[in-house]
Amino acid sequence: MPEASAPDSEGAIETRGLEPVPDHERSGRVRELFPTWVAANISVLLLTMGAGLVVFNGLNFWQVLAVAVAGPVVSYGLVGLISIAGKRGGSPGMALSRAVFGQRGNLFPGSLIWVARWGWETINAVTGAYAVLTVLDLLFGIKSNTTLIVVTLLLFVGCTFLVSGLGINALRRCSTWSTYFFGAFSVLVLVYLIAGTDWSAVFAKPAGSTAMMIAGIGTIAAGGISWVPSGPDFTRYLPRTASGRALVSTTVGGAGVVVLPMVVMGAVMAVSTPDLASAADPVSFIGELLPTWIAVPYLLIALIGMLLINSMSMYSAGFTAQTLGIKVPRAWAVSVNAVISLIFGFLLMVVATSFFGSFISFLTLLAVAFSAWIGVFGVDMLSRRTYDGEALMDTTRTSGYWYRAGFAWQAMVAWGVALVAGLLFTKVDWFTGPLAGSWIGRNGLGWAATVVVAALLYAVLPRTKPVAPAATPEPRAEAGREAEPAGNLSV
Repeated sequence: MPEASAPDSEGAIETRGLEPVPDHERSGRVRELFPTWVAANISVLLLTMGAGLVVFNGLNFWQVLAVAVAGPVVSYGLVGLISIAGKRGGSPGMALSRAVFGQRGNLFPGSLIWVARWGWETINAVTGAYAVLTVLDLLFGIKSNTTLIVVTLLLFVGCTFLVSGLGINALRRCSTWSTYFFGAFSVLVLVYLIAGTDWSAVFAKPAGSTAMMIAGIGTIAAGGISWVPSGPDFTRYLPRTASGRALVSTTVGGAGVVVLPMVVMGAVMAVSTPDLASAADPVSFIGELLPTWIAVPYLLIALIGMLLINSMSMYSAGFTAQTLGIKVPRAWAVSVNAVISLIFGFLLMVVATSFFGSFISFLTLLAVAFSAWIGVFGVDMLSRRTYDGEALMDTTRTSGYWYRAGFAWQAMVAWGVALVAGLLFTKVDWFTGPLAGSWIGRNGLGWAATVVVAALLYAVLPRTKPVAPAATPEPRAEAGREAEPAGNLSV
């Protein structure tokens, strides 16, 4: 039987699940995406990553600046492009993925992406807990201990669960206000750094290799790539006539306005304090580098940002869990991820010896896991203009997206081969692929190779057409709405 529809999403709590948003409820605006993607990047980990570009990659100021521009353009350009599928189909990304992989086939990439989200949410939960511990130390002199670690993790994950459970409206409101506050204090921190930095030492640093620049772009881009499958989750309430070009540019702009200054700030900090790049607790370093009157409010606002990052991730994870057959309301589906992030977060804070090493290893593997899906889904999206909402929700043999035994074998083959290919070029702390020493591997481009292999293979394989798709006619752009110019990406 087809999956039952949930109630409409009006009100404080979003109750809509996987089912497509009807046209009469699509009152969203493209400009609302800007604070969403600003909030998705409010993390002090960007400072650590910027410091890593100087300490580990050996880049100078101008190279870091180039990396900080290219990273979000590449990764959030992909987020914006895949987000177009959300306004076309009105469903979350992993529900739309059923049209590509088949009702059963979608369980494989869906499961991998769901598991990958556990790591992303764990990293953010740990960073948020570190922020709380640092503020407690700065204000009251309370030092970290195991009990306090557990309490702060519980507090952070509990707040995350609350916001993500409320749904899209709560996320939009929180994102807007956090954007204002974080922007104001980031300017304050930037002014302080400009005034107190030895700029002669910053500009005297010699240039690093081109290979390390390319690897740095991959590192910065990896965080954005993890949001690609979630892109449609935040555009499903946009009208079909919303501009695809505006959608992409707004997504890139929202992310870039945070990533660029944060990465550069981290690089500047690393010139005088290189230990920032390898600190076991990267957040406490911020408290040492900045005066208390700046550090405390800055960390509190960053804490809110990290809470929103996790809330957005859990919001999408709830949809992914539903596509895997976990038959509970979306608000409760996120509870599984909340519990897992608590357990893994405790292990990372108490057991792990290198936070930065664990973080970069995770980002590298995460990028490969998501990139295989991106290549297949992206090629399919470029070749279709509509999704059959009824077939998406029907998980039985009667579904138009059942294909052969529930699998679209072309998509499955392309995805599986690309995933293996990407791992061959990948090197992390505890895993080295046999091709990691090649040019692609040395430059950290395993994720890019994954996208290319998946896209090319899926493009050349003969595809099975869905059975009797019930396509919704594309409405014409109305006067006064965010219409899409001719020749742009559209529904």
